[in-house]
Amino acid sequence: MANDLPNDLPNDVNPLDLKRLAPAAGATARSRGAVVSVGDLAASRGLLDVAVGIVGSPIGDLLIAVTPKGLARVAFDIEPRDEVLEEIAARVSPRILESSVATQAWRRELDEYFERGRTRFDLRVDRRLLGPFAREVLAGAARVPFGRTTTYGELAQRIGHPRAARAVGTALGSNPIPVVLPCHRVLRAGGRLGGYGGGLERKTILLTLEGATS
Repeated sequence: MANDLPNDLPNDVNPLDLKRLAPAAGATARSRGAVVSVGDLAASRGLLDVAVGIVGSPIGDLLIAVTPKGLARVAFDIEPRDEVLEEIAARVSPRILESSVATQAWRRELDEYFERGRTRFDLRVDRRLLGPFAREVLAGAARVPFGRTTTYGELAQRIGHPRAARAVGTALGSNPIPVVLPCHRVLRAGGRLGGYGGGLERKTILLTLEGATS
């Protein structure tokens, strides 16, 4: 396999080429393995700014994007892959490839979480896709413990914006790193689910997995 790899890799990778992440029917296992190997080689040479990988989960396959600063994106399988990759290319870097090595640590932590063997994430998060207010909101959400919930209004109070419950809900709904930054733990008053970027079914599954109580 190594002999099939190029000696030098380009500095820029067109994110639209990453349609290889969902190979056409009939693509061989060998060709899919080559893509992963190219990404791993690029990572080892410092030519890869964003590594992507897939994590299977009870809420569907998740696309994760990892940079040297940490996890930058978690995308649900209902989100168009091309649009996700184009956003990452525009706002983080176009040097993107699939890499099993560079995403391994985060894939392991997410697997452990979904298997109920982990209640908090220890690896770093890259917050470049978050605006200033969203950073405040999601930092507050991250302080809600595993298995517990809060409300939009309570979270707004905690972060010092008591009249901004609606804006808090908007920031949570556009969370680029769901599950890890646990916006699913924030509910409407009275325990109603409220909204969720991945849909209420996924929010319910996550809360059930955590045995969440208000």
